[in-house]
This record gives sequence, structure tokens and C-alpha cells, in this order.
Amino acid sequence: MKKYLLTGLLVWLPLAITLWVLLWLVGLLDAIFGGFLTGLGAVTPQSTAEVIEQMRHIPGLGVLLVFSALLITGALVSNVAGRWWLKQWDRLFTHIPVFKSIYNSVKKVSDTLFSSNGNAFRKAMLVQYPRAGVWTIAFQTGAPGGEVAEHLGPDHVSVYVPTTPNPTSGFFLILPRAEVIELKMSVDEALTYVISMGSVAPSAVTGTPVK
Repeated sequence: MKKYLLTGLLVWLPLAITLWVLLWLVGLLDAIFGGFLTGLGAVTPQSTAEVIEQMRHIPGLGVLLVFSALLITGALVSNVAGRWWLKQWDRLFTHIPVFKSIYNSVKKVSDTLFSSNGNAFRKAMLVQYPRAGVWTIAFQTGAPGGEVAEHLGPDHVSVYVPTTPNPTSGFFLILPRAEVIELKMSVDEALTYVISMGSVAPSAVTGTPVK
């Protein structure tokens, strides 16, 4: 019976956690949207406020509207006129004291991570950490630049070493390229390997890894 219970748990646990995460995201977006509706209802006539209050009780509406807003925004800024307005938007926020420091930092990170032309988190690597002879999985985030590159010289890579089982925390390292091993496995496979604490190994790939 214990064997069957554990087998059943392994079958349903991934689905249950996935649904829990999705429901949490839906609830979070609905709560944010609900706060927006509360503010909107406070400045609109009574008849409009009643319609807004009815919208609050539609489950998943926040997710749908956020998704639609992102889709429409992406479509608008993909043309010349949209890019001009985006530049004015950035120019506005980059001139607000205190706010501009946070905005610029977040924008640079997001552009690096999500740009289709970037190299961040598009390559898995083996690195020796926390000491020589001990290997772990890392993800290349780029190459050193500016003053750091002047001190270190060429042929160095910037990597992110995630912690297990929570990959959202980790360590930023700069290593000589000769001391890392580039892996042929996908980033998804490497991330699964990290989260599972090595229990879910990626499939073997023919050929020798590139150093």
C-alpha cells in the first residue's frame, strides 16, 4: 500500500503544484485588477460604479485583461510610431529622481534577459563551485564589460549559479572561459536538473562538450 501511495503521489503532485501556482497567479492578478476597479469606481458615476462592481466578481478577468494589455502594447510598440512613444515613455521615467534609478536598473535587466538578440540564460555550463574539483550547473549571462573587463582581460564569462531547489536565488560569478564547460543540453533541461537536485538527469547527448 505504501508503494502504491507513493506512486500515486508522484503522478498527481506535479499537476497539483502546477495548478496551485496557476491559481495563485490568477488570484494575484485578480486582486490587482480589483484594486484598480475600486479606484475607478470611486471616481465614476453611480450607474457606472455598479457595472464595475459586477466585473469584480468575474473570475480570471484580471488575467485576461492583463494578457490583452500586454499583447496590444507589444503590437503597438512594434511599429515606428509605437517605438517613438516608447522612447518618450522612457525619457519621462528616466528624469524622475529616485524612480529613475530603479526603472533604469530593472529595464536593463529585463532587456538583457528577454531580448531575442541577447545571450543571457541561453546556454548551460558546468563550473567548479564552491571550490576546485566540485562541479555544478550554471547559466551564462554574458561577458564582463567596462572597468571589470579592463582588470580581468579577455576570455572571461559571466555566469549565474542557481541554488537548489529554489533557482531564483543564486550567485553571480565571473570565470575564465577556459575553466567552464559548455553543455549541449537545453536551459530547460539544466534547470530541471537543478530543481530536482540531480534526480532528474537530462538525456545523454552524443559528442564531446565544448570547453
